[in-house]
Amino acid sequence: MRQLTFVVGTGRTGSTALSGLLHAHPDVLSLNEYLASVGSAALADGSLDGRAFWQLLAAPNPTFETMIRSGYPMPEFLYTRRPGRFATATTGIPALSLMVLPHLTDDPDALFDALAAQVTGWPARTATQHHHALFDALCARFARSAVVERSGYSGHRIPRLRAAFPQARFVHLSRNGPDCALSMSRHPGYRLIFLQREILARAGVAHPAELTPDHVRSLPPELSALLADRFDAALVRDRALPTPAFGALWSELVAEAAGLLCEVPAALRTTLTYEDLLDDPRRELTRLAAFVGVDARPGWLEAAARTLDPGRAGASSGLPAAELSALRAQCVRGERVLAGG
Repeated sequence: MRQLTFVVGTGRTGSTALSGLLHAHPDVLSLNEYLASVGSAALADGSLDGRAFWQLLAAPNPTFETMIRSGYPMPEFLYTRRPGRFATATTGIPALSLMVLPHLTDDPDALFDALAAQVTGWPARTATQHHHALFDALCARFARSAVVERSGYSGHRIPRLRAAFPQARFVHLSRNGPDCALSMSRHPGYRLIFLQREILARAGVAHPAELTPDHVRSLPPELSALLADRFDAALVRDRALPTPAFGALWSELVAEAAGLLCEVPAALRTTLTYEDLLDDPRRELTRLAAFVGVDARPGWLEAAARTLDPGRAGASSGLPAAELSALRAQCVRGERVLAGG
């Protein structure tokens, strides 16, 4: 069985750049936003045949389709930059096509068709077995020997991933709290997450599936409108959201991921910070390569070092002093967790 590694964390940690670096390694199959795309349903228990498994991968992601339909896509949506035959307005964009396949090839439609022909003929087995078979098929196609999946906003998935893939390894990727929180505050996905959490808090429920029509009617119009299949992007893009509140969100997500990773055997987990990666990419990527099971090839290390921009660290230092002070205060909890306190 090929070594499988999951890079988990809060997101906005330089993880997209890391996926690019991993993809550039000739031995790594970099699965960019695979789990974020296909969702938790793809890890369901029980047996399913290849056709049913393929439907989990090919069905459009409802949340992402709503964002595209509303004119508020995330920059990570690779397929919409160079669209093929799928479109939200007509066919819907298959979950696998939006971010995963365009990361692997310049012709995601052809790869989609090739995988469809292969996967739909597979026998009935567990979802985990199907995932491993898919990873093997992609490794064979691209001549890769190790699999690394990376999705942003993924710490909460750790228990499900451990249950489905008990031998998998985990990399907890983190970033300076104020910098990460500031990036969240400017990102379409995290602004929506922030407002969706506000909706749940106002309704007094833990999950969107628990929202009733009465809950929706009780919400302010600018929040209830976000629950429709199409919303006015300005309701999210132009809404004044306090940057320090994203610091609190960052601390919460960091603490959650760190706590869940404590349950993972020490040999199967490691940490990586964005700042360390920028400061000494050769050292950190050498360590990461060994952990995921590939050689740290000198040419790959040199190319990666040229790609990374050390100037991206410290973005929050440009905030007004009072705002920065409040943001730092909200990040204290998460920073203590990362420091082991």
